[in-house]
Amino acid sequence: MRRGMGKQLWKQFKTFKQRGEWVELQFMAAASLRGHRVLKPWGDNLQYDVAIEHHGGLTRVQIKSTSLRRGGGYLCRLRHGLDGEQRYNPNEVDLFAVHVLPADAWYLIPTEVVFTPTPKMHLTFYPHHPPRPGRHDHDHNFEPYREAWHLLAISRRELNRRSRD
Repeated sequence: MRRGMGKQLWKQFKTFKQRGEWVELQFMAAASLRGHRVLKPWGDNLQYDVAIEHHGGLTRVQIKSTSLRRGGGYLCRLRHGLDGEQRYNPNEVDLFAVHVLPADAWYLIPTEVVFTPTPKMHLTFYPHHPPRPGRHDHDHNFEPYREAWHLLAISRRELNRRSRD
């Protein structure tokens, strides 16, 4: 499918669970088309949705999506569990892949960026324009991670090291 053709397909799903499964498939297809070896764990009991295998190591990816417009951007909650209130463990996820559905934009963000200096429970993305004046760039500027598919080729250790630089 050509980029942009499925821009509105996400609206057809009746539940967030269905939409989430579809977004996972979209991520796996996009990563595979870029030459990455994608692994899908069986079941829903891990904190990550897929793993990318390279050089004998794994990068664990948690996939999220958002269509929730808030303050000129799109808000994505980084929570899980039955109550939707549990934080992700930075020792169990290496990368967050967030699909901003209305913009058909992927953001691939190292866990280290999300959890330091303080853990974030929500991320806001501005794919159409920069954040409003008064927003702190370090908290809201995820544009460097937009379509950052090259991060999938980096080992877990290197990913964390680069995020701290």
